[in-house]
Amino acid sequence: MGKKKISTVEGEKAAVETAVPAAPKASGKKRFESGILNIESTYNNTKLVLADQKGNTLAWSTSGALGFRGAKKGTPFAAAKIGETLGDKALGLGMKEVRVVVKGVGSGRESAIRGFIGKGINITSITDCTPVPHNGPKPPRPRRA
Repeated sequence: MGKKKISTVEGEKAAVETAVPAAPKASGKKRFESGILNIESTYNNTKLVLADQKGNTLAWSTSGALGFRGAKKGTPFAAAKIGETLGDKALGLGMKEVRVVVKGVGSGRESAIRGFIGKGINITSITDCTPVPHNGPKPPRPRRA
C-alpha cells in the first residue's frame, strides 16, 4: 500500500517494506444530489436562492449582485443571467435535480427557470407560492362634503 524504501546494508541491497502511508485525498466540498431553488420575482428585482432538501442555503444571487441597476434589475434578461450564474454554482456542488418554488408576480419568473435549465440540471416540480390577498386592505372612507 505504501511506497517501498530501498536501503543498502554494507553493499547488499535489501528491500525494506516501510509503513509510509499514501496521502489521503482531499474531500473538497460537500456534494448534493438534489435541492430546492427558490425564486422571488418582484416588479423591481429578482432573487434566486439555492438550498438543500432541509432548506439550508447553499448559494444565492440577485440581479443587483450581477451589476444591473435601476429599472434593468426587474427585466427578464437580468433574471436569465441570474439563473445561469446559479446553475454554474449548482453544477459545482454536484446537483442533479432541483425542485423549484416561485414567489412573486415579476417578469423574471419564467426566464430565471429557463436560464437555470440551460445548465443541464433537471427540474422535478415547479410550485407557485405567490401570496394572494383574500379581501385586501380596507378601502378609504368617502370624503365629506
